Amino acid sequence: MIEHRTPPKKKAKELAKALRAERPDYPYLKSVFRALREELEITVPRKEARLPAIPTEDDIRHFYQAVWNCRNFADMVLIKTLFYTGVRVSELVSIRLDEVDVERCQIRITQGKGNKDRQVPFPHSFRELLALHMEQMRIKGAVYLFESLRKQKYTDRGVRKMLARYAASAGITRSMSPHKWRHFLFTWLKKEGIDDALIQPYSGHATRQSLEIYSKLSLADAQPSYDQAMERFPIQ
Repeated sequence: MIEHRTPPKKKAKELAKALRAERPDYPYLKSVFRALREELEITVPRKEARLPAIPTEDDIRHFYQAVWNCRNFADMVLIKTLFYTGVRVSELVSIRLDEVDVERCQIRITQGKGNKDRQVPFPHSFRELLALHMEQMRIKGAVYLFESLRKQKYTDRGVRKMLARYAASAGITRSMSPHKWRHFLFTWLKKEGIDDALIQPYSGHATRQSLEIYSKLSLADAQPSYDQAMERFPIQ
């Protein structure tokens, strides 16, 4: 049974009166209350770690079947690019035509999250389809890999609405954000035996602990393993 406690606002005034003369700033108060928690033996409750709900292989097959049924060539290329590379939507819409290396099956992501540049691969089997799309875009005078009929690059919101529309057509009722499709690729590559040290540079999630390892790896080292794994990817 908890005994009567002073109302929080009143207790705050009492603490403020005791501390005001020291003109505390935020870092000092943070340290004081950390020490106070330790003195009172109060532990910070931890949130239960939950695994993210990611799409299944059946989900991705049904999703792409919905895309295929619509026969929209540009949408097919966009969605395959998103699924094969695992780039963020904000990165996808900013890819320029001159950042796609069809010969080496690589795309340069410029100023991605954290203002970092990186190279991401796409499967060799996707090269001809992507090259055909790029040729069509160049004929239209496009600058970006994906542009609207008004010659404006796609927006983040527009791509998200497109994905939601196809998910609904596929009968997928639960939330399937672009981040979950991205997570599917990296989880799938991991399941296929691709080492974390090869996946990490693609994802753009470099950690301080892994920087030393990743600095020794190049995309050329990872490409053969990636190509071999992607031959078994749920959509081709």
